Amino acid sequence: MSISRRPAKERTGSSNGLQFRISEVSSLLNVSPSTLRQWENVGLISPSRTKGGYRTYSSQQVERLKLIRKIRLKDGLNMDAVRQFLDKSEPSVAAKEISKEREVPIGRRLRQLRRSRKLTLLQAAAATKVSAGFLSCLERGQVHASISTLQKLAVFYNTTVLAFFGSSTKVGKLVRPRERKKLSNEPGICIELLALGNTAMEPHLFRLAPGSSSGESYYHEGEEFIYVIRGTCEIWLDEVEYYRLRTGDCLYFSSSQTHRWSNPSNQETILLWVNTPPTF
Repeated sequence: MSISRRPAKERTGSSNGLQFRISEVSSLLNVSPSTLRQWENVGLISPSRTKGGYRTYSSQQVERLKLIRKIRLKDGLNMDAVRQFLDKSEPSVAAKEISKEREVPIGRRLRQLRRSRKLTLLQAAAATKVSAGFLSCLERGQVHASISTLQKLAVFYNTTVLAFFGSSTKVGKLVRPRERKKLSNEPGICIELLALGNTAMEPHLFRLAPGSSSGESYYHEGEEFIYVIRGTCEIWLDEVEYYRLRTGDCLYFSSSQTHRWSNPSNQETILLWVNTPPTF
């Protein structure tokens, strides 16, 4: 399938050549945007982001997606098999993708937690229902984990998502913007901790790019409060209750209810999100 040329104003310029938006790639490959986001979430592709948070794909990434589409949809391979195939057939492309994702502390901490419990990747994968291949890549810092995946791992290891990103030695009533601890390594989702030290509440500032989401549903102990500072957010509780929150709306619910969320709009969403006790 060749890439047809369109007027430059429909594309995002780049020093590395033409960049394609997710809607263009979806049309070119005849796959849904949600499928493209799923492939991103499991680490098969790493699109760039504009200042507004929109995904953009290079011509080389579009070619890689064509191959993924063929071996995933036509050949019927699962995600792990697709990744293994790409590693063997596209060593140069895979190397470039991996080099962009240098190992981060969260990967080392996850590996330490697993090994301290004398668990194999297969055992951890079976317990958390996350594939062994993905866990391996996550521990090596080669992929991003969705919020739901981080929560599953936190529950399994009897810890919190905050612990994955290291504890802060700084304690104080006043927290400057530059001192906020970031609790997400997933593109398009920025979560900043707004309080430091041993607190009864855990307030966060969520910045959600258009189309971003928590992934699957998750749950943990405690209660949660959400205030929408700007934008739109969809929340599902126990896959039964559905809420579409807009600027100024609030939502309070038990963290023991399975919950997932997304930003369905084409603009950034900003949320004040509070957990109590600190179980995020």
